[in-house]
Amino acid sequence: MKSISRALFACAALALCSMQTARSQDSNPAYIVAYFETLPAVAAKARDLVQQLAEQSRKDAGNVRFEALQRIGQPNHFAILEVWKNKEAQAAHASAAHTTQFREKLASLLRSPYDERPHTGLSLGAPQATARGKPGMYVVTHVDIVPAEKDKGIGFVQELAQASRGDAGNLRFDVLQQSSRPNHLTVVEAWSSQDAVDAHGGVDHTKQFRQKLTPLSGSLYDERLYRLLN
Repeated sequence: MKSISRALFACAALALCSMQTARSQDSNPAYIVAYFETLPAVAAKARDLVQQLAEQSRKDAGNVRFEALQRIGQPNHFAILEVWKNKEAQAAHASAAHTTQFREKLASLLRSPYDERPHTGLSLGAPQATARGKPGMYVVTHVDIVPAEKDKGIGFVQELAQASRGDAGNLRFDVLQQSSRPNHLTVVEAWSSQDAVDAHGGVDHTKQFRQKLTPLSGSLYDERLYRLLN
């Protein structure tokens, strides 16, 4: 009887451990921000390829969000925003046939390397697209903070995100942290319109944020405007 009890206890402990591991994986989503730039003459072809990739990737197991963006004013610049249930789901997608085929077809169109950056979620708000309408514009900003001021700079960005989620026309305001360089952040904003973006840029908390962050920046505040492709 004691042997049976020990065996049952061991099985229960193993099952509990497996459940905890699964929960741990599921509670750590994988965020990917990718940029690529094509030759201007083939921007339309690249747009079609990335739209097809987005449609296929949303069907992949573990996909939470997959957004393909085209830069406003520079249509040969693209960005891809991915959110996956966990790293395993993201890795499976990265090796999927449609992902490999996309990279192969895109390679001859590029004029600079495909730039893919893994991130973790640092400050995430609840998406408001359903309640407030569909995004009319995205803003994706790379924020580089000098290492010695990392924590202070991150605090400023988090404060901006919290304040900006209440701005008129804001649908999403997320702060992501690069996995390999924690002093580098990506800010992802979704807005209802260009007017909403312009208004946000002129409010006090945005102007005060820029004034506080500039002395801590390791490079220019790289803010880019995009439209959603599909």
